[in-house]
Amino acid sequence: MRLTPYTINESLPIFQIRAAYTDSSIRVYHAYSDDIADAALKAGTFVSPPFSMTRMTWIKPSFLWMMYRSGWAQKDMRQVRVLAIDIGREGFDWALANACLSACPPHMSQEDWRKRKTAMPNVVQWDPEKDIFLQPLPHRSVQIGIGAAAVPAYVQEWIKSVEDVTPLARNIHSLVEKQRIDDAVELLPTERAYPASLADIVPVKLS
Repeated sequence: MRLTPYTINESLPIFQIRAAYTDSSIRVYHAYSDDIADAALKAGTFVSPPFSMTRMTWIKPSFLWMMYRSGWAQKDMRQVRVLAIDIGREGFDWALANACLSACPPHMSQEDWRKRKTAMPNVVQWDPEKDIFLQPLPHRSVQIGIGAAAVPAYVQEWIKSVEDVTPLARNIHSLVEKQRIDDAVELLPTERAYPASLADIVPVKLS
């Protein structure tokens, strides 16, 4: 692993939510097309159309995982704009409490997992966190799929503000390409451990 001081923190739990948050809100990220992003920035929340209110929408608290997913906002025209969404912590916590893992964990039977998946409106998935080079790290980053039944509450009640962080993404990417890694790391949003109960939404039994 390159640049160990910036990429490896052996004290981090494998499963932990890390995010930028305040006492009342938590920041999550989306990558969308220009039309969805422009409408959301103007209204202060997502607008349908062009945003779909009838399909699951995935929120990601990790800035670098969003950079990986969107290719620094350059992957394709559907992900050309990265939005930082500040949502109420009450809504975020509800989403976690009413979520099921996207795949059956080893410690749960298929039947019990299917029952929970049917009962819960949201989905949680854990993927390897990324470093500044978008390479995988040992610990995981959470994605939360807000189910169609909960999307109206997400759009109309939880969202507090919308910010276009595409320029920040491209600036950091440019610095990485120029091997100005210290400068790039300095611009990364500060993310810290978020207090949340994870017992039902991690693929291992927590002691």
